[in-house]
Amino acid sequence: MEKTLNRIHPVSDPGATYFLQVSWEKDLGTGFGLLLSDCQCAWTGTVSEADVSREAADIEMDREKYVEELRKALIAGEESAGKYNFMIS
Repeated sequence: MEKTLNRIHPVSDPGATYFLQVSWEKDLGTGFGLLLSDCQCAWTGTVSEADVSREAADIEMDREKYVEELRKALIAGEESAGKYNFMIS
């Protein structure tokens, strides 16, 4: 299993710092786990392969392109800094 940990500053609360851990087996397209923490609380979730396919279809994007955008947004770190915004709700 592979994991990444990135520091994010959500646009919904620019002064806050969160840490986002993403874990996956083969690639994000086969599903992945998320852990989000503000160092006081932590939230976890999972995204299945079916969820990835459904979301790509919902926004009418090629599945492989969608998985690549997920990779850039969730695990690319500094490579994608400033290109993706996060909102915490």
